[in-house]
Amino acid sequence: MSASPSGSAPAAPQKSFAALRHPGYRKYCAFSALAMMADNIEHVISYWVLFQKFQSPELGGFAVISHWVPFLLFSVYSGLLADRFDPRRIIQLGMLCFITVSLGWGILFVTDTLEVWHACVLLVIHGFSGVLWGPASQILIHDIVGPAHLQSAVRLAATARWLGVFLGPAVGAGLMLALGPEGGILANALIYLPLLIWLWKAPYGPRFRKEPPPAPRAVRGFADIAATLREVAGNRVIVSMILLAGCASFFIGHGYQAQMPEFAHHFGHGEVDFTYSMLLAADAAGALAAGLALESRSLLQARPRTALILAMLWCIAIGSFAAVSLYPLALVLLFVAGFLELAFNTMAMTLVQLNAPTQIRGRVIGLYNMSALGLRAFSGITIGVIGGMIGIHWSLALSALALLAITACLLAFSLNASRNRGA
Repeated sequence: MSASPSGSAPAAPQKSFAALRHPGYRKYCAFSALAMMADNIEHVISYWVLFQKFQSPELGGFAVISHWVPFLLFSVYSGLLADRFDPRRIIQLGMLCFITVSLGWGILFVTDTLEVWHACVLLVIHGFSGVLWGPASQILIHDIVGPAHLQSAVRLAATARWLGVFLGPAVGAGLMLALGPEGGILANALIYLPLLIWLWKAPYGPRFRKEPPPAPRAVRGFADIAATLREVAGNRVIVSMILLAGCASFFIGHGYQAQMPEFAHHFGHGEVDFTYSMLLAADAAGALAAGLALESRSLLQARPRTALILAMLWCIAIGSFAAVSLYPLALVLLFVAGFLELAFNTMAMTLVQLNAPTQIRGRVIGLYNMSALGLRAFSGITIGVIGGMIGIHWSLALSALALLAITACLLAFSLNASRNRGA
């Protein structure tokens, strides 16, 4: 089923938390939240041990690069796998990789044999685990709820991910206090099991679809990326949403979160305390609030212009955060930024899925993930490296201003296309 010509979601009676009316989706959403929490628990424990053992900023930088660059290089290939094979098995493979990494950390911690090259290998495998999970999870969500409730499902899945991001640091710290880093990271491997086990018999995937399966396509390296670009180039909705997600990741992404210690120092909270952690949690709290508020009233249906306007408001919120000097106002702006980020990102993903041709949906989602997630690796340059030269307040503000200008151009492009269709 395709979207309407305007790129909006299919017309259907809108209900609050519509996707949760599907029993399978309730289980998938809950188990995905657990898996995302485990992902963040691993970050908390492994990063802490790496810092204590090596005190290496370069290794910390490699951790960020190894997390996002696999999305940039291999998301389209992962989407192709999700098109050709059962997405349940692709996700299970990703979960097995996550479990292997947690067990690997645990064994190295227990035996006290961790070396830098061990850490690099495990960090790279962790990055590939997320790449396997991404496109396949979106294909599976589409299988579970169908097009009519897709926006609700994508928004709730994003809310579940943010819940995992929100809870992961607290649970990770608790596991370290209760079991130590060694016991905590080994226990973390068990948290991936509910999703892994449920997917084994979940009644979704190619065998349960009504439409015929797409013809097998050979893997052709970078030619697959070029072919996918050519196939969607004429779809203004897909192109504008991929450009929006990519520019947002390139200029801002999550790069400002890595600079939060310096922002905290600017606000007079340079120590690791509750006020500092509140800055880190404000984004996630805003995203959680967005998921619950928008789903409870089924607000902000997926439309390209709405997504672009929300993204422009996000730029204003981020730019304002970079400029303010009052700590309470900074918390409010971060909360608003988290709210807007979830709103426009989930809307963009929904529009891409609804407009993607069925036979290449996985590859199109992979292309979107390559743009939306892979380009986050460069936000460390636009905010961090440039911030080292002109200050992180200026670098974040200028990045937000550049993204605001680009998004305004995309909005003008969208409005002009609508007028041409009307004419």
